[in-house]
Amino acid sequence: MPDALPQPVDDISLTRAHSPADTVMLAPPICTMGEKAHFTQYDLLATLGNGRHLLMGDDPRLPKMPARPRLADFFQHRFVPMVANHLLQSAGLAKKKGLDEKVIIACLLHDIAMAGLITSDHGYWGAQLIEPYVDEEVSWAVRHHQALRYFPDESVGYSYPEAYVRYFGNDYQPPDYLHQVYEQARRHKWYMTSRLITVNDPYAFDPQTVVGIDDFEEVIGRHFMQPKEGLGFDNSPTSHMWRTMIWPRNSL
Repeated sequence: MPDALPQPVDDISLTRAHSPADTVMLAPPICTMGEKAHFTQYDLLATLGNGRHLLMGDDPRLPKMPARPRLADFFQHRFVPMVANHLLQSAGLAKKKGLDEKVIIACLLHDIAMAGLITSDHGYWGAQLIEPYVDEEVSWAVRHHQALRYFPDESVGYSYPEAYVRYFGNDYQPPDYLHQVYEQARRHKWYMTSRLITVNDPYAFDPQTVVGIDDFEEVIGRHFMQPKEGLGFDNSPTSHMWRTMIWPRNSL
C-alpha cells in the first residue's frame, strides 16, 4: 500500500463523460455494494433500445490491448500506475540485493490483483491469476504474503509496517483466517520466498523512482510462461480473469 491513500471517488454513475451518449456502462455489483446504485442501476435496462445499448467490448476510455496481450501490456495499459510502479520497485529492490529470480518474479507479481482486479484478499486473487503461468512456489509465495505482511520476522529485519498504523489504526488485528494462514506458512518449505516479498514490499513506494517493465524482460521470459495466443485467450483456468482486465466494463 502507498504512504498516501487516494481520495475516494464519489462518481459511481453508470454513464461516463467520455463514453458515447448511446452507450450504457453497468458498474460491476462488487463496486456498488453499500451504494444506492447497487439497487437502482438495472433500472437503466428499461431505457435500452432504439440505438441505446450496453457496452460490450472495448471501453473507449482505455487503450486498446494487442490481439495477443503479454504481461507487459497489462503493466502498461491496464494496471493502476501507482501499483504497477510499486511492483516494479519491489522487484527492483529484490534484484539489486541479488535474490533468487523466483523471489524477483514473486515481488513483481505480488500485488497484481490490486493493480488490475480487486483489493480484497488480493494475495489469493493474485495467486490464482498467475497460477497457470508460474512455478508453484511463486504462486504460493504471492498467496501467503497477504498474511505474512501483518506479522514481524526479526530474523530478516521485517517489522510491522509503520504505515499500517496510519492505514488501519493502533488497535487493528488481522482476522483469524490470516492468523491461521500465517502459522501454517511459517512451517512451510517456501516460507522464506513469501517472507522476502514482505521484506521488499513496504519500502517500494518512492514516487520519484520509476522502473521500467523492460528491465525484467529476461526474468519474465524465464519465469512467466506467456501463451502464444495471448493472456486471456489460451483457455487456461484463469483466462477469464485476464479478459476481465482487457474488457472490464463488459455488461455480461
